[in-house]
Amino acid sequence: MDFPVDISAKWKYNELMKTLMVQEFKRDFEKVFAMIKEGEEVTIRSNKKKEKIAVLMPFEHYCGFKGRKLGILESKASFSLKENFKMTDSELLSS
Repeated sequence: MDFPVDISAKWKYNELMKTLMVQEFKRDFEKVFAMIKEGEEVTIRSNKKKEKIAVLMPFEHYCGFKGRKLGILESKASFSLKENFKMTDSELLSS
């Protein structure tokens, strides 16, 4: 995605994600948001300690997993839910 202002020099690469300091994220919020909508993942770091504090990603990346491996039972067991299965967090936690 091309922007009128070149912010590519501000990005620091951290493995597969782009990393921004909080100050840079605040300043370029709209541009960063547009990049996330296009599929980019961004790590936010604190300005002082430079520790990772958040990862921003498209929602589809967060909940788009297709299934879970069953570990040592992978070839011996299976698990599936019907498409119409619904349970809220509070229902799960209260059971």
